[in-house]
Order: sequence, then C-alpha cells, then structure tokens
Amino acid sequence: MPQPIRVLVVDDHAIVREGICSLLARRKDIQVVGEAADGKRAIDAVAQCDPDVVLMDIQMPGLNGLEATREIHKRFPSTRILVLTQHESKEYVVPLLHAGAVGYITKTARARELIDAIRAVYEQGAYLTPHITPAVVTAVAESADAKEEPPLLTEREIEVLRLVAEGLSSREIAERLSISVKTVDTHRANIMEKVGVHNTAELVKYAIRRGLVSA
Repeated sequence: MPQPIRVLVVDDHAIVREGICSLLARRKDIQVVGEAADGKRAIDAVAQCDPDVVLMDIQMPGLNGLEATREIHKRFPSTRILVLTQHESKEYVVPLLHAGAVGYITKTARARELIDAIRAVYEQGAYLTPHITPAVVTAVAESADAKEEPPLLTEREIEVLRLVAEGLSSREIAERLSISVKTVDTHRANIMEKVGVHNTAELVKYAIRRGLVSA
C-alpha cells in the first residue's frame, strides 16, 4: 500500500483547523502530520514534519500566508502549497502563484473538491478551483500584454515597498528594518519616482500588481 499524503494544515482559526483535520482523517490515503496557526509556525512545522502538501490560509496574524508561502517555497521547494481561503479575486490568486503555491481552492468548496485538490497537487503538481481559472488566465494575459518592463528596485527598496503596502508607517518600517525614519522616507520617494506613482494608494496597487504582497 502506498504511503499516505502527508498534510500540514495552516489556519489561524482553531475550529477551522479541527474541521479540516477531522475531514482528512477519514481518508486512508491522507495523513495530517501537523497544524499551525500562523505563517511563522507554518515554516517551523514544515521543517519539523516534512509534509508533502501544506494547506495554507492567507490572512493570519504575524506572518501572512503569502509571506509564508514565499519562504516555504524558497527553503523547501519539494513541499507543495495548496492555498485554502475565502478570497477569489485575481489580486489574491496571482501573487500566491508567483510566490510558489501550486494550488488554489476557496472555502466555499465542498469536501470532495478539497480532497481532490490535495491529491491533484501531490500527484500532478497543480490545482486551481474551476471558477477562478478564467480570472487567472486574464491576469496572465494582461501581464503578457504589458509593454513596460518593471523598474529595477534594490532589495532594500523592495523590503520598504512591501511594508508600505502592508500598512506600516515610516516609523514602524524604520523600527522593523533598524534604519532611520529619514532613510525610510528617502526610499519611499525613490520608489515612487522609479515606478511613476504619486501617493501611497498607488504604491500599494503597484505592489499588489507586481505580486510583492497580497491584496
């Protein structure tokens, strides 16, 4: 008998995790090897449990699902990440796929689809819930049609841009990165000039469009 698919369940709501674990426990070919309530714990759990598939929520305290997906994909490339979330728009889907997720399913799906999605990402390497596929295709087509090349941002500018898009103030960013507020403001001004925007709202939209953060 083949080894069961080892699954790590990541969601900040305990009742959701318990429900998913209870559902998966009834399947002989799936084994829940761990749970995590946020992105940081998810990364630690992957290192400890070595799951085949991570079932990943997006909006969680601390490290969110997008950031956790990016880090897990970088550190554990053989681990397959299946996003399970309430969000259906391409502003959420596309950045997560860019970050390394290989599957995306919404919490409105039936239990049967979730089981099929886990099996698909494990056996075939990909799964997209059917009703969001057109949005993803459209987003990819729009990206392919874009004429402009993304401006070259430094690693520090990308860090600052991500934190701005996550809603942090210049002072909070300065504390997070251990730099001065003046330096943060200089980076912010340089980024705006490079990407051709004039306010924070446009900067956030740019970061989402480029897949640097989730919406």
